[in-house]
Amino acid sequence: MEMNATTVAIAAGGTGLLGCMGLVLTVIVILGVIVQCAIGVLLWPLVLICHIFGCGGGGGGGGGASYDQQQVQSAYQSDGKGALADGSVPADLLEAIKAAGRECTQIGPVVIASQIQAESRWDKGLVGPDGREGISQMPKDKFEEFGKDDDDNGKTSALDAEDSIRAQGRYLCSLEGEVNKLLADGSVVGGSLDLTLTAYDVGLDAVKAAKGVPKTARSQGYIAGIRSQFALYGGAIKPPDGEPYPTDSAYPSFSASPPAE
Repeated sequence: MEMNATTVAIAAGGTGLLGCMGLVLTVIVILGVIVQCAIGVLLWPLVLICHIFGCGGGGGGGGGASYDQQQVQSAYQSDGKGALADGSVPADLLEAIKAAGRECTQIGPVVIASQIQAESRWDKGLVGPDGREGISQMPKDKFEEFGKDDDDNGKTSALDAEDSIRAQGRYLCSLEGEVNKLLADGSVVGGSLDLTLTAYDVGLDAVKAAKGVPKTARSQGYIAGIRSQFALYGGAIKPPDGEPYPTDSAYPSFSASPPAE
């Protein structure tokens, strides 16, 4: 199953191009993408995507997450360079995420946190089926290249969360530089951040071969899953009352604030 870039672009264009029914269908397509590809993206971003683009009127029971639709939509379409929301990441990882977000000006901490949620759901000891290890799930050869003993414990390991996160930042910045060279010479087309995230997931050679983001379910779903989390880690969405985050909740209900005038 494939979802082409047009599908994502239409969704990102807001409700002027699609009515609620079209948005529902878009969310269903994305759901199919993620279920079929099993790339580890949480289900709650799919609910969020529907709310981002105006499908339904919010609502649900009391104590749901609160958000401003325009701010959430803006976060989805953004470059993710904003500041982390207070308390949105585990306290013991905050400095590592901020440091990873300072490796270059193009990759901010919101991107780092959103990608971690998509890759591992904050599981520091995760070992993926493809052999990737740790909270950031970097390719093993890339961790060997970019990993350092950032937590000063005498060893460099992808299973050390700080080592993994700091290596993630360095690798993303390296990829972003390579992507911008390809964009400059016309070898690829697309947005720099989307191309960089895709290269992290499937490799830069796959991006070169496709001359952009591959038109595959995996790549389209990967980008949508990460972007849908910018609102949470950037503070445009507040978790339900009394619930800490990061969270694996599906966010089935929202207490919607009216869009800003």
